[in-house]
Formats: sequence, structure tokens, C-alpha cells
Amino acid sequence: MKQPTPVKLRAEDFENALKDFNSYIDVTLEDLMQINELAQKHAEFRHTEQLFVRDIMTTDITTVTAETSLRDAARILLELRISGLPVVDESNKLIGIVTEADFLSAMGIPCHHPAHSVWHTLETMFSHQPKTMDSPSRVADIMSSQIITIHGDNNLHDVIATMKHHHIKRVVVTDEDQKIMGIITRSNLVKILLEQMF
Repeated sequence: MKQPTPVKLRAEDFENALKDFNSYIDVTLEDLMQINELAQKHAEFRHTEQLFVRDIMTTDITTVTAETSLRDAARILLELRISGLPVVDESNKLIGIVTEADFLSAMGIPCHHPAHSVWHTLETMFSHQPKTMDSPSRVADIMSSQIITIHGDNNLHDVIATMKHHHIKRVVVTDEDQKIMGIITRSNLVKILLEQMF
């Protein structure tokens, strides 16, 4: 396994470490060692925030089209244990996204309901629910066309800010032509931050 390159400490890292340490006087050798450790953590986090989206995104992504049946889309979500699927046209251009919340909303189930099981709901939604003429049958019927995207040249800080601002779990990465390059989910962020901690 490749050893991570040590991150060079800056004055701002020590300033942040001192704020964490909450002490500016009577500094002992042990204090200095602890300050150095705290400063190193700040430096590593600063370095992590500058990682490019293109270097941390998931590129092996599954997409669906607007004409994909909801049964097939639900099966993909179940099999891959993911919570959302980008929707593309014939040229792989992003036109929407369909999520577990969209499925639940289409069934009249609040996605924040504490008692529901998303996976159980998806497993039973087509096998036990009789289909009517008015029932949505295609991804196009329930997908959201309001998509938050980000470019590969953005950094991790931009991703976190975007997710926080829009209250979303994933960000699709596109090029200048709105063609999909990858996706970043909260799982990606957790993995990266955990790698910095251990």
C-alpha cells in the first residue's frame, strides 16, 4: 500500500491547533507535542478539502433512461443497495434523477417516516400493489429533473458545501455537455474522512 505523502504544516494549522488546545502560556514539552499533533490533523484536513472531485468520485455508476420501467429501476436500487439513479438520454446526457424518496412519494409514503423500511417498501411495491391505469409506470413519471451537479475540477470542500446547502445525499459529476462523469455520495465522503483519521 502506498504511504500517504506527509502534509506540510502551515502557520494557520498551528493557530487552529492552539485554538483547539485553548492555551497560549506555560507551554510544556508535552503541550508542544500535543499542539504539533493537533496542527498535523488540521493540515491533513486542509489537504483533504483540496482533493479534486475527479480523483474521489465513483465512476462505475449505473444509470437508467426516462423510459425504464419503475419495476426495473426499483430492482436496480435493491440489487445494488443504492438510494438513487441518474437518468440519462440516448447520448448519456443527464436529464434527471430518481431516488428512493421519489418511489415513496409516488406511493404517498413520507420519506422521513420513522417506521418505514425503504428496502422492504421497494421489495413489495410492485409485487403486491395492483397496477391501475393511473399508476406511474416509467422513471419519467416520478423522476426529478431539478438536478444538482458539480464538475470534476471542483474540490471536496465544494462538494461538502453543495450537499449541505441543498440538503442532498449525492452529487452527480458532469462535464461541460452535461454528460455524466461520475457521482459522489455521502459514503464517498465518509470513506475519505475516515482514511484521514486512521
